[in-house]
Amino acid sequence: MPSSNNSHRNRPFKDLKKILERRSIILDDGNPVESSKSPPKNIPSTDDDDRLFEKEMSDVTPLRTRHRIVEHPNTPPTPSPPEPLDTETERELSELIHSGRGFRVSDTPEYMAGTGPCVNPNLSTRLHNGEFAIQAHLDLHGKTAIQAEESFEKFMREALRSGKQGLLVIHGRGLSSKKMPVLKEKVREWLTRGPWRKWVAAFSSARLCDGGAGATYILLRNRPLTRRFKKGRRAR
Repeated sequence: MPSSNNSHRNRPFKDLKKILERRSIILDDGNPVESSKSPPKNIPSTDDDDRLFEKEMSDVTPLRTRHRIVEHPNTPPTPSPPEPLDTETERELSELIHSGRGFRVSDTPEYMAGTGPCVNPNLSTRLHNGEFAIQAHLDLHGKTAIQAEESFEKFMREALRSGKQGLLVIHGRGLSSKKMPVLKEKVREWLTRGPWRKWVAAFSSARLCDGGAGATYILLRNRPLTRRFKKGRRAR
């Protein structure tokens, strides 16, 4: 009977598999292959990458950092502070606000004035400034255009019959009208286009104490202006 030593000699690779497993070697199709658990060789680490980058960038000069300007197109510009008023202007403004003193109707868009033919245009300014006495007045408030025209006709006939020349017609400012003051425009039309225009020397909006832009001064002539008189004045 052969001894155990002879058996080992006849099968020299009997324990080879166990030896390879202990040494982390696997068999692949009968060929010895190194286990994947072993770390790969010659792979650079993260520290090597950082050192390599610093080495490559050592002679590079960094660019200058520019401040970025952010525009806000929707932001409104800051308004400049108003210029201070002088003492006199401030006093006049205060009086105008609290008492109405200093307010001039002639400086407003509602002011109206006019003169008849052959009359100095300054006459309407003098009339507005109160240089002529008011001898009669007519109030057209609350009347329709037809009613107002009838009252105006009667008022003018009575003024001429009694020899009155300085008149005041109160018609209102027409603030409730959608487009323009109806009665105020009617009075202007009657004085410049109607049959009474030959008697009108001048007219103007009244002063604030007499109704302002809601009333009209009228200055009548002593006698009506005739066509013959117009021609004679033009020939001169």
